[in-house]
Amino acid sequence: MSSEEIEASEIEASEIEASEIEASEIEASEIEASEIDNQKISIKKSTFNGLIVALIGIAIIATFFAGVHVSNFDSNQVSEEELQEAISKLELKLLQNQLPTGQPTPIVKISADNDPIIGDPNAPISIIEFSDFQCPFCARFHIQTLPSILEEYVDQGKVKLIFRDFPIQNIHPNALPASVAAECANEQGKFKEMHDELFENQKEWSGVETANAVSLFSQYALEMGLEQEVFDSCLTNGKYIEEIRNDLNDGRTYGVSGTPGFFIGNDQIGYVELKGAQPFESFKKVIDAQLNT
Repeated sequence: MSSEEIEASEIEASEIEASEIEASEIEASEIEASEIDNQKISIKKSTFNGLIVALIGIAIIATFFAGVHVSNFDSNQVSEEELQEAISKLELKLLQNQLPTGQPTPIVKISADNDPIIGDPNAPISIIEFSDFQCPFCARFHIQTLPSILEEYVDQGKVKLIFRDFPIQNIHPNALPASVAAECANEQGKFKEMHDELFENQKEWSGVETANAVSLFSQYALEMGLEQEVFDSCLTNGKYIEEIRNDLNDGRTYGVSGTPGFFIGNDQIGYVELKGAQPFESFKKVIDAQLNT
């Protein structure tokens, strides 16, 4: 064998040995990683189980001091199987509590009153919204999220939107006259048009004096072809103040404390509550679940 052939064979042998070493190192590292992962899983599980056992103990102590005596609890009589079953049930409960609102609220019925409706009045699912025309988060919902709801559900006759007024006057002084303007437009069959105009131009009328805001509302009515005298009379005679106050009171009864607030469902299946200007995906999840109930 020539010196060149010997060198070549030595190189090949060294490469084989190197590849074997690398392979063994990789296998060893994988085993170590697997063992580490298993340890982590074991630690997490044992830690969680310990936490659950501690919570059970705390619950028992709490019920005792609250005046509820747990007479049939004996830790010495609890088997491992029973403990694991209790842990499994608590794990499931914790996971369910972490999910977005998906179950009907305890409130059996949310009144739609006689408020304006966008969509088919006979649609099976209602979105009852409590909203403030001067609220920037309400504007965000109506500009960013509502168009997708309209396209996928309202225009298909599956959902209707019921708009209830919840003007927060202490921070939004022009919200009440804006609500009145929308009600007055509804008299002439133009609620959605005024509704859209108010939200889309919110910055224009939100920061001005109330008298100037009312003038802008009158201008919007003129531009959308409403009977001007009828609208202006409605806007200034206070005829809808009581109606709006009723919406406010109902909202507070249902637990609404900020805007926008939504209740999705119907009287038969109950309502799911959503709070805030959430993205379309959040509404879609709840609407689809309610439609399939």
